Amino acid sequence: MICGIDEAGKGSVLGPMVVAGVLAPDMDIVALTGVEDSKTLSRKRRELLYEVITEKFLTACTIISAQEIDRLRADITMNDIVARAHADVIRKLSCDTAYVDACDVNAKRYGETVSAYVGGVCQIVSEHKADDRFPVVSAASIIAKVTRDRCIEGLYKEFGNFGSGYPSDPYTIRFLETYIQEFSRPPSCARLSWETTRRIRDSLLQPSLFDF
Repeated sequence: MICGIDEAGKGSVLGPMVVAGVLAPDMDIVALTGVEDSKTLSRKRRELLYEVITEKFLTACTIISAQEIDRLRADITMNDIVARAHADVIRKLSCDTAYVDACDVNAKRYGETVSAYVGGVCQIVSEHKADDRFPVVSAASIIAKVTRDRCIEGLYKEFGNFGSGYPSDPYTIRFLETYIQEFSRPPSCARLSWETTRRIRDSLLQPSLFDF
């Protein structure tokens, strides 16, 4: 059995990161579902494929909140956080070979890191753009993206619509600025260890000469 592993939300400043895995007998049977890298698909198409994938294959997810990411980053790098989560999902699926989308500039090194966290119980194939090259990783990217979208929608109910949650999204940045101005602190869904959060917080909350 093989599995594909991918994540969504690694670089987001708001909301969780989701790592997902899909277990399948072989690559060809996954390809028959018509999966593609989730970034190339419309939201409606992703939702449809999500239903197909979860019906046909065993899937697993690990969701890491913004607060948990901040806590972990005090001790390990973000790449290690992702690798550890990749390994966690691989263990849940008990595969012979795991295909992972490398989150390090050195794909071989990233594969070795994941393998160490897994404990060497399966072969790790680590490549850049694996979500585009391997259908089973494409399937995992769809599960991760749809799951994260649903998590974000849950946060909307608490905080209102803050956009995608990524630093490149002007709507997300405006939300952060407005929230910090109003409450004098970032929202609980923000990654406090992110430079984006620190920069906005410091620029809005630092005392000025007129305060003295």
